[in-house]
Amino acid sequence: MSQDSATATEAARKLTGRRRREVVAVLLFSGGPIFESSIPLSVFGIDRQDAGVPRYRLLVCGGEEGPLRTTGGLELSTPYGLEAISRAGTVVVPAWRSITSPPPAEALDALRRAHEEGARIVGLCTGAFVLAAAGLLDGRPATTHWMYAPTLAKRYPSVHVDPRELFVDDGDVLTSAGTAAGIDLCLHIVRTDHGTEAAGALARRLVVPPRRSGGQERYLDRSLPEEIGSDPLAEVVAWALEHLHEQFDVETLAARAYMSRRTFDRRFRSLTGSAPLQWLITQRVLQAQRLLETSDYSVDEVAGRCGFRSPVALRGHFRRQLGSSPAAYRAAYRARRPQVGALEVTTVLEASVPAQGTASSRRAAAAASAGPPQVTATAAPGGPAERFGPVPEAYAPGRPALPGPRSAP
Repeated sequence: MSQDSATATEAARKLTGRRRREVVAVLLFSGGPIFESSIPLSVFGIDRQDAGVPRYRLLVCGGEEGPLRTTGGLELSTPYGLEAISRAGTVVVPAWRSITSPPPAEALDALRRAHEEGARIVGLCTGAFVLAAAGLLDGRPATTHWMYAPTLAKRYPSVHVDPRELFVDDGDVLTSAGTAAGIDLCLHIVRTDHGTEAAGALARRLVVPPRRSGGQERYLDRSLPEEIGSDPLAEVVAWALEHLHEQFDVETLAARAYMSRRTFDRRFRSLTGSAPLQWLITQRVLQAQRLLETSDYSVDEVAGRCGFRSPVALRGHFRRQLGSSPAAYRAAYRARRPQVGALEVTTVLEASVPAQGTASSRRAAAAASAGPPQVTATAAPGGPAERFGPVPEAYAPGRPALPGPRSAP
């Protein structure tokens, strides 16, 4: 939901000095991912008044001395420095270069000053780490990419991290999940400032849905944050993942950790960024997805093998997280599989039988047996693989995700 007009008006009244709501400053740093950096530049920096989109004034600011080197080894130079933030009513921080590196102190001071003077502060993806380092998320709800939510929650325990949300609007501080969720949040800002029609016009220009519903649950996998290995709860979490087929609850996990339920809830949330009950349900639904894809078990049997107390419980949680019933999910998944299998069998047969027929059919068979062209990429020093380590593929084999917002009440 959009921020209500009363809240927006109050936020506008808080602006002081030379700050103007229509002026958007985007704060760039060396090593930042170019995709996330380009999202606010495209949304707020291109004049689309001919399509009914109100115009913003964009200030691209360097958060440190340039030139700035981004992903792929590209070098950028920004027309403005940190001083230009003093004119902005909205300040956007795209993904930060490394969740383990502290942001420059000068940039953090500029963000604090902007917030004190009424500016709206936005963190896209791991940009939330910059906002947290500046103290702007203390006591507030926030989100970030689900992979890094546990680290954000552990490093900044005063931040109420919710890894399920696609973006969180807490009034004058907003955060989004990874990559494309930045588009959702920027559209939400346009909707908040200028209404549904303006946001819809911009969405049509960008060829994206104007508003998506749902969250990050469908992308979560069973991977655990690297930092969990040294935590005493690691053994309990590992046991839970190994015994999802058994019926146990959070009290069982708390007992295995020799903690009270209240203490366990607090420690678990600080470690994983999620409440233990929600985490457990998500893991059971993910296991159900896998069984629906890879086995012939009935839905009732899948429910039992995933630790749900009844098929009704499985169906309810499955629909809430994935927007589909287990039976419909399996049918949709299998409707695609036979085509893939037939193509693979045909390819194998064509590769094993001498080419016959027309020249075009022989070329087609040769192309099929050869497979797709191989592409080799070499990561530059300091690139994202070096900074963040290997990134597991998001587990989302179902229908396209329909993530969405959580707004301030």
